Amino acid sequence: MTVVKSLRIGVDVGGTNTDAVILDLTPGSSQPVLSSCKAPTTPDVTLGIQMAVQGCLKKASIDKSRLQAVAIGTTSFVNSLIERNAKKLERVAVIRLCGPFSRLTPPFVAFPYELRAVLEGPVFFAEGGLQVDGREISQVDVAEIRGICEEIKRQGIKTVAVSAVYSPIDGTIKQEETVRAIIKAELPDVKVTISKEVANLGLLERENATILNAALLSFASLTVAGFEDSTRALQLDCPLFLTSNDGTLMTCEQAARFPIKTFSSGPTNSMRGANFLARLASGGSRKETALVVDVGGTTTEIGVLLPTGFPRQAAAHHELCGVPLNFSMPHVHSFGLGGGSRVRKDGTGKLTIGPDSVGYEIQQSLSFGGKVFTATDVAVALGKAKGVGDPSLVTDLDRADVEAAEARMKVMIELAIDAMKTNTQDVPVYLVGGGAILVPDSLKGVSNVHRFPFYDAANAVGAACAEVSAVVDTFEDTSKLSVGQVQKLVEQRTIDKAIANGASAETCKVVESEAIPIAYTSGRCRFYVKAAGEWTGAGSIAASSAEESAGLIPSNGHSSEALTPIEPVNLKRKLPTVDNILQAADMLAYKPNVSNGEWSLSETDLEWIATGCYILGCGGGGSPQHDFLALREMVRRGETCKVIDLSAMSADGEIIWGGGIGSPEVSSERLMGEEYNEAVQELISFMNLKKVTALAALEIGGGNGMINMISGASSYFNLPVIDGDFMGRAYPTGWQTTPNVYDTGNKGELLLPASMSSGDGSVVFITKAKHYREVDSILRAGCVEMGTHAGSACRPLNKEQCEVMMIKNTISQAWRLGRAVALANKQAQIGNIGPILVDALGGSSTAKVLFHGKIVAVKRTMYKGHTVGELVIQALAVEEEEDSDEDASTKLRFQGQMTIPFKNENLFCKHTVDGESKIVAGVPDLIAVLDSQNGSALGTPDYKYGLRVLVLGVTAAPQWTDTPRGLEIGALPAFGYDIPYEPLGKYVKPRSVIEEYS
Repeated sequence: MTVVKSLRIGVDVGGTNTDAVILDLTPGSSQPVLSSCKAPTTPDVTLGIQMAVQGCLKKASIDKSRLQAVAIGTTSFVNSLIERNAKKLERVAVIRLCGPFSRLTPPFVAFPYELRAVLEGPVFFAEGGLQVDGREISQVDVAEIRGICEEIKRQGIKTVAVSAVYSPIDGTIKQEETVRAIIKAELPDVKVTISKEVANLGLLERENATILNAALLSFASLTVAGFEDSTRALQLDCPLFLTSNDGTLMTCEQAARFPIKTFSSGPTNSMRGANFLARLASGGSRKETALVVDVGGTTTEIGVLLPTGFPRQAAAHHELCGVPLNFSMPHVHSFGLGGGSRVRKDGTGKLTIGPDSVGYEIQQSLSFGGKVFTATDVAVALGKAKGVGDPSLVTDLDRADVEAAEARMKVMIELAIDAMKTNTQDVPVYLVGGGAILVPDSLKGVSNVHRFPFYDAANAVGAACAEVSAVVDTFEDTSKLSVGQVQKLVEQRTIDKAIANGASAETCKVVESEAIPIAYTSGRCRFYVKAAGEWTGAGSIAASSAEESAGLIPSNGHSSEALTPIEPVNLKRKLPTVDNILQAADMLAYKPNVSNGEWSLSETDLEWIATGCYILGCGGGGSPQHDFLALREMVRRGETCKVIDLSAMSADGEIIWGGGIGSPEVSSERLMGEEYNEAVQELISFMNLKKVTALAALEIGGGNGMINMISGASSYFNLPVIDGDFMGRAYPTGWQTTPNVYDTGNKGELLLPASMSSGDGSVVFITKAKHYREVDSILRAGCVEMGTHAGSACRPLNKEQCEVMMIKNTISQAWRLGRAVALANKQAQIGNIGPILVDALGGSSTAKVLFHGKIVAVKRTMYKGHTVGELVIQALAVEEEEDSDEDASTKLRFQGQMTIPFKNENLFCKHTVDGESKIVAGVPDLIAVLDSQNGSALGTPDYKYGLRVLVLGVTAAPQWTDTPRGLEIGALPAFGYDIPYEPLGKYVKPRSVIEEYS
């Protein structure tokens, strides 16, 4: 008689407890959850697993031969990284296939020193990489890779990370796979991780994830072997799996190769478990969007469960241990409320809860005989925690305090829930975790609060019911078929891939599908699709990416001739091992290095300028983060970058100005190389310029606010950068510059000639145009052929012209904004960030907080290469306001809604109260939307429902507002709106940092 294998064991290894459950996955089972057990997590996690599983087996009294599989969710790998445990981490060699590109931001550039000291091995730039359209930047050089292998062997490195530009779309050339095959042929004992198997588009963040994964490979092998030992010790004759970040199954072999894919399995398992328990309660799939609230001992985590039954994924970029990453993780909001959270009342009678907690030592709580007033005591005193603690021990608590604490917890939970909602409608909440007793049965904005049976073991349930998935992240041709038709083809390809991985064809379905337009590009679109289905239970899940070497190495790849080791680019770098983190007192005492009228930029200056540039981007301009990292690395190598006031420039000198041109999506993958430097050099040669004495930014807003600092550094042109720019902000097109405002005609003669360089050998010039608007469109067309990212330099200007045209001291302005944000964060003054930034900008006569509220709607689309759309912000009710140190009587409060249309940048603000609308600001005045939780700028791609935001308005410079042509080019009519310009206030020229600190 054949035994039906329908049972599955799920295990979740937490920091305090290890939970286990046994599920009966037979369709229509009358008792799907057979048993659950909780055991302390042990230093050797395998013992804790054995105890929890043994407890389940004892309770259920099942026939072990019916077990289909064991699935384990673990935080072991991520914890070893968080602890910087050098015994569990290895040094990593990194090979980046990039050709001439991406060399200004080398591997490890974004890592904290403390982690670099543990992980950084030799770093190499090599031939290879792809353009956005799939063309090779250059071919892999086999001899070069073999020479790199010689150096890796010489240094005794045992693990290598390989990353290539646009490798996730490389399905045919297989550059990364080729390099892996060469390494394995040369160094058989070395472990290799290739980036396309780890994460998605975004080179630096994908490479970072690949490095972290490679560093964990040896520890992962040992840990997974320990898990296998634990199941053998229990005499379980069934496959063992681990659960991944997206709630699907990984074989032990996959987990050993990709430990980074388990980092977020804990919160994912809780949400997947909540979905399973919800289906049990309703007798089938609920097909609804719900919030899963997981209350632990110290924190509460909230995630969004989609109708597919899978968690909503986090934004493309996030951080772990200070390292920017982009691999798939659930979007989770965590805040300091748990069963052990301390309850306090200050001298004014104000009651606070958390964020500090007694954690798993709940016996310190009053209701357990301890001396600490905790959130659990509140629930016990109110009779809402049956079987928890001793109610007689909290009868002496002041009833008013208990009720005030309950009300405060309710508000904390409601605010967090509201921030995670996807729209204004009420949503159901699924409670999980042992601390769920803290959550009231009724919450604002919530349709129903559910506590399903076994809710306190939802994480283990999620592990037990994990499915099998596949992901396809690709760029496709959409010139012959519609985007929708191509998307359907990619979805079917993804389903086929999931089925090949072991998913049931009957249950496999698409759970995520997104078409992402590429700015300035027609005929190509990015598609991200994920499919998942139940495991068939037969055999083993197919490896997601088997290492295949056959046929990848060219026939000359194994020459017996001796090779000279290739020197790493970081061979002579001596890095600190401790990060210098500035505190508030350090910031207050800090003085920029200004000498003889020259401001030599430090790491601190650069960080503050980057923050300010993104604020001045007014929603556009692209993030300056990669430019900042490149500059910081240059400064750390001892190179200098200097800024001067325009007044210090010689009377007969010339200024070259310009920046990057193209798609931000491309620049995040094909990182900056020599494009702009070459554009500057080519323009100098073309025009035979002899008196170039400085560089200047085309626009201060976004990444272009810093790109000239790279070109002006001592290692390149060794020219100072003028403290000013030609927009005072960011604008979507190159003709919206102040030199064009002061031109006497309409042919862009003050912009031309202009050069544009691809960075890998192609250079074009535009010398004439029949209209200035065509300068931008022609350059952008050429830019697409260059890979949709290039550098462009404009006709040089002299000092006399710049005195009129340049908006002065905008680098200083960016620095002051960044300093204000950094200081407010360190001084716990973010609640007052609006008035702080107004002061930094010159006071209330020139800048204003226009609105404060929550994003309730975002509409966006791509039109002629630009992101266009509309943002809607709703004012917060009094009870929704965050606490701040600002006097309540003077605190700015707003009513109604603010609507902000945008075209790459924010265009105007329409404030509506009680049906009456008024335009309160419009371009050329600056409109910045900031995250009110940290003061950082939000670009238009960052807008999403639920974010608490602050809208800041700044009066534009007179170069835009004092002439009809300035308003014609820079005001709302230029964007198709028949709305006259009304100044927000009076322009105040930013104060020069050089003047203040010289």
